[in-house]
Amino acid sequence: MATYLRKTIDKDLPEISKMIESAKLLLKANGINQWQDGYPDEATLHSDMKQQVSYVLIIDGQIAGTGVILNKKDPSYEEIEEGSWTVSDKPVYRSIHRIAMSPDFRGRHLSSTLIGYLITAAGLMGSSDIRIDTHPDNHAMQRVIQKAGFDYRGIIYLNKPDGKRWAYQLLLS
Repeated sequence: MATYLRKTIDKDLPEISKMIESAKLLLKANGINQWQDGYPDEATLHSDMKQQVSYVLIIDGQIAGTGVILNKKDPSYEEIEEGSWTVSDKPVYRSIHRIAMSPDFRGRHLSSTLIGYLITAAGLMGSSDIRIDTHPDNHAMQRVIQKAGFDYRGIIYLNKPDGKRWAYQLLLS
């Protein structure tokens, strides 16, 4: 079974859109008010691809998951409450966002595989400081994040209603 990460290309967008919509429905069914306001939308997904920050997890030729690695400061991460970021020796960090799995691959613990590949990609880009956040009610994603080695750092706020998020950080050695 060939499993790898690659950058998103145009023809991937319909499948990624389906994954995101499925993830929105799953979050809603679990009572999690995350991604329930239209975000991420088609324009966001297209922009991610054009900026070459979007990736897909490929398993046996099929898109199993998607995620984004941003290489610029995230304004939402500038202020953190009830904690702090660990200061690293490099001022630049990467942040991982918009992780979703295909419903065809759910239940196989592949979110951990996807996040591991995204961490590796960020490290290969020269980043030793990687950050991620999730909704306080998204316990499944919190488990995946912590299993990947991220430490809980505090609370950040997105610029939107219900924008409270748990923030995590991983420092690579």
